[in-house]
Amino acid sequence: MDKKQISLPVTGMTCANCSLTIERNLRRMEGVEEAAVNLATEKAAVIYDPSVVKETDFLALIRDIGYDVATAKADLPVTGMTCANCAATIERTLKRLDGVVAANVNLANERAHVEYLPGVTSLAAIQGAIRDAGYDVVVAGEGESVEDVERAAREAEIRDQTRKFWVGVALALPLFLVSMARDFGLLGMWAHQPWVNWVFLALATPVQFYVGWDYYVGGFKSLRAGSANMDVLVAMGSSAAYFYSLAVLLFPALGDHVYFETSALIITLIKLGKMLEARAKGRTSEAIKKLMGLRPKTARVIRPGSEEEIEVPVEAVVLGDLVVVRPGERMPVDGVVVEGRSAVDESMLTGESLPVDKKPGDEIVGGTINKQGLLKFEATRVGAQTALAQIVRLVEEAQGSKAPIQRLADRVSGVFVPIVIAIATLTFLAWLLIGGVGFTQSMIYMVAVLVIACPCALGLATPTAIMVGTGRGAELGVLFKNSEALERAHELTTVILDKTGTITRGQPAVTDVEAIDADAMPGSQILALAASAERGSEHPLGQAIVQAAREAGLALAEPERFEAVAGKGVSAVVDGAEVLVGTRRLLEDRGLALNGLEDSLLRLEEEAKTAMLVSREGEALGVVAVADTLKEGSIEAIRQMQTLGLEVVMITGDNRATAEAVARQLALAGE
Repeated sequence: MDKKQISLPVTGMTCANCSLTIERNLRRMEGVEEAAVNLATEKAAVIYDPSVVKETDFLALIRDIGYDVATAKADLPVTGMTCANCAATIERTLKRLDGVVAANVNLANERAHVEYLPGVTSLAAIQGAIRDAGYDVVVAGEGESVEDVERAAREAEIRDQTRKFWVGVALALPLFLVSMARDFGLLGMWAHQPWVNWVFLALATPVQFYVGWDYYVGGFKSLRAGSANMDVLVAMGSSAAYFYSLAVLLFPALGDHVYFETSALIITLIKLGKMLEARAKGRTSEAIKKLMGLRPKTARVIRPGSEEEIEVPVEAVVLGDLVVVRPGERMPVDGVVVEGRSAVDESMLTGESLPVDKKPGDEIVGGTINKQGLLKFEATRVGAQTALAQIVRLVEEAQGSKAPIQRLADRVSGVFVPIVIAIATLTFLAWLLIGGVGFTQSMIYMVAVLVIACPCALGLATPTAIMVGTGRGAELGVLFKNSEALERAHELTTVILDKTGTITRGQPAVTDVEAIDADAMPGSQILALAASAERGSEHPLGQAIVQAAREAGLALAEPERFEAVAGKGVSAVVDGAEVLVGTRRLLEDRGLALNGLEDSLLRLEEEAKTAMLVSREGEALGVVAVADTLKEGSIEAIRQMQTLGLEVVMITGDNRATAEAVARQLALAGE
């Protein structure tokens, strides 16, 4: 065989000895004729015999001796797959392609995950190989996103499968009912007239060649690629019943019974499964869509050397851009604050319900929400490098990965169809030659084997379970690193739970209102005063106070001259009097005395509550406490886990006093 040459981009080399080490090891490989490693260009040029050694062998060797080879990864939406054997066919096709390091095709989410060497093959070549195998790849046009095109293709598939199913029902149901009623003698002699069979043919033909056309196309593609998939079984089984019945109709000497209802019912029932499968695929991809929806479509940036603020697609943001974010907007990328102060809602990342104060020098995470002031920050991570993109990629990789049980199912399904065809043929011959039941009955037994043995469940059960499990987990904030982690979850001994948003509600609520002099001003009036001042606030603590007052049916005044003091609280004029609601520091900065509220503050803080002082016209009146309360069912859920023998551990970024207070409510041992 002719020799081939490959150029591998090697990373991790630091000196001439590194390049010599790689070169020496490559030359020792069987099948390698020449190898040269250039430290300056970080390239390894290898001339080799492809019948003896493969590109993947070079990668494995280089990685084994402590270096790496730069590869590219692609996540391609594939259409046209109908069963596990289709996925296996594409996987085999890709692995045979020069330059492809690894390929993993997932039927449930209809994606091909490919790792390849950019210098050896290309994305276009990979897409071409998939199309040559009889399938298609979703590619976005100009001005479109892959996600939008993929969503449109999936919705079109759901519409197509649904339409064909109902056409099948409309034609197959009367065909089946009349045919069965005739066989059981429930109809008059008219049902046995020859013209009735021609009506059956008219009903069955659209089902066979419109509703069931997908199976012929899929089966042909599969056979052309050198394999046999589920479509082959469906096409063979239904065609045997249909064409035998057609032959009987045209040549009555062959028999007196037709089986058009069998072929129509087979196709319609399997089309029902395809319709439900298409809808399930759409639902399981919603988790990733929701995550991706956290990123805004556009960003306002100021480019270096310019003072002009321009709006660009978020994909066009580059490192070093100055990103401008106004209150209420989401951060488009990751970065570091350059100008401005604000409170940022980072709950999508951390689960913490309270906004985090941001000032120059603090880090910003894409997808989080700017709650208050104008922020300008320098973009430090864009595109696939942002924290949100990495979370999305983690979920996609988990959904696309194969658990050990799924790999076993794939191996079985790869040989399943040929074996089923062989068994069906053997069944036909055995009943015909040995059983003595005649051609018609032997054919019925063969059709039964072909249809009942369709490996739909074998190929779809495991990947669909993984899709649903990882997708639902992502919606609930639980990310599985891969499908094996999900499969082995039953081996867990310890469960570690984050406090905020997992054990607790993740949303603050008023728990206490205490007055210095309840006779002069009761707690309800203090709550109403604080809520009136907080009406202009966007801070979750302020919103919690307003919500509590409204739930209590208290009348609120309209505040004037509202001012949010970052990290301290708010100031406003209510009914002509200045009202402060906030931390001890807010009152002390204004020179106000706490009037003996220190003990209440200390006690409430020890109970893991955020205590806010309320003053009017320079006089402290009382304190309002807000806390992130336990979710309903948290205590019961933890008890159930402990009953199962699991050790439950709580982790939190809050202070120790808060952690211990929550642990006491949950009866967890502290460390």
